[in-house]
Parts: sequence; structure tokens; C-alpha cells
Amino acid sequence: MIDLNGIVNDAVRALLYEVSVNPKPGLVDPISSGPHSDMDIFTFIDSALSMKPYLMKAAQLGHDYNGDLSDMFLELREYGKLAEAAMLKATKNINTHKGAIFSLGILVCATSYSIAKDGDVREIVQEMLKDLTKKDFLNLNNKPQNELTAGELQYLRFNYKGIRGEAESGYPTVFNVGLPALCNTKGTLNQRLLDTFLNLVAVNEDSNLLKRSGNDLDVIYWARKQAKDVLELGGCKTMLGMQKLEEMNKIFLKRNLSLGGTADLLILTIFLSLRKNII
Repeated sequence: MIDLNGIVNDAVRALLYEVSVNPKPGLVDPISSGPHSDMDIFTFIDSALSMKPYLMKAAQLGHDYNGDLSDMFLELREYGKLAEAAMLKATKNINTHKGAIFSLGILVCATSYSIAKDGDVREIVQEMLKDLTKKDFLNLNNKPQNELTAGELQYLRFNYKGIRGEAESGYPTVFNVGLPALCNTKGTLNQRLLDTFLNLVAVNEDSNLLKRSGNDLDVIYWARKQAKDVLELGGCKTMLGMQKLEEMNKIFLKRNLSLGGTADLLILTIFLSLRKNII
């Protein structure tokens, strides 16, 4: 018998663990709201709890589904729209977890399906999201410029597929970078998750960061170098590493930059690590 409550509880824990990790440059944590003056940790707690019914629907869908996996994703996406409305109600119209609703919902659904059907989570995700970017970005050139979303604009300008491309590929950044990094970390849980976050920053093309910079691609390479510099100094377990991290934090705050996309990848990494008993 599949423990759907266990899957859902791990997903909610992942949301709460991520916002608790500190200090995170460009993000909300218990110490600071960073560049997000309209949010704090309590906003994220309320948001995370509002997602629990949706995550249970995602788990139940994966458990029960017997049809085409691309159709399962379409059904999940409809649940996601309702989850966004519940999130905005809980947070008084502040977007805290829109990206997590998309990606964590996918992984919860795929995890439940994988247990029920004895399949591989990554392969299930890839089958669920086959041709997602092709479908979502179809006919964008005919869409008025002022109606384009940030993700659509980045696709047209840079051929950047963002989180859709990451998801469509089976979350390679999570499986190939996040989880191995977390497995190799040492220290307190906060230190391990913070160093894992920096490993993700060091490789990720964060769409939120790109948007905040006015679509300046140089900011991606700059942020990656900042994260690598911290890690090369020993990460958050050394004095020099922490000093560099604090400098990075101040620059992100000053420039009003956010790493919201990378935060979502950390959430997914935490969820999978909880499922695999890595933490």
C-alpha cells in the first residue's frame, strides 16, 4: 500500500526546509526578506500549508492513473491552477510558490505513479512533459509583445526554455547536480542545504534572476561565479566562505536580484532527498 500522506508530508517539509535555510542570497529566509519586501518567512509558511490539498491531489492522481502520461500532466495542470488561487488567497495575493506548484506537483505525481507502477521517476516526468516547450511556445511570434510572460519573452530573445525545459528533460539539474551535491555535503542540515543551494546556483540559468536584471544575460554568469567562489573558499562551513556569502547577499539585496528559480530546484532536491533518506 502506497503511503500518500508520507509523499505529501515530504513535499510540504521540502517547502518549509527551503525557506528555513539561511542566509540565502536573493531569497526569503528566517533572518531576512532579502529583495522581497512584500514577503517574510510567515508568508511562505502560509503558502506551503495552502498547497497541501493540491499535493494530495497530485499524489492521488499519480497513484490512480492508468492512461497516457501526457494527459495525466494536463489534469495535474488544472489542479495547479486551483492551487495558485489558494496560494494567492493564503498570501494576500503574493506569489510565493508559483514555480513550486508546477515542479513539486509534477514530482509528487510522478513519485506516486512510480511507486504504483514500479517505474523510474525521471522517465515518468519526461513522458508526462513530452514536447511541453514546443506546445507551450507555439505561435509566440504572433502574440502581442505586451502580452508575453517573462518566460515567453526569454524564449523568444534567448531561446531559453526555463523551468519548462528543465522539467521536460526530467530535471537534470536536480538529479545530476543537486542530489549528488547534497550527498557529498557535511555539517549541520542548514550548512548542507546551503552548500547544495550554492552548487545549484553555480550551474543554473535562473529565469527569475534574469527577469530581475532586465534580461541581462551577464547576470547569470556573474551569479554562477559568486556561488563558485563561496564553494572554493570551503562553502558555508568556513569563515572565508561565510564572509564571501555575506558579501554576495549584500550585492543581491542592493541590486534587487532574486534566485527564485534556484530556490525551486532546492525544494525539489530536498523532496527527493527526503524520499531517498539522504537527509
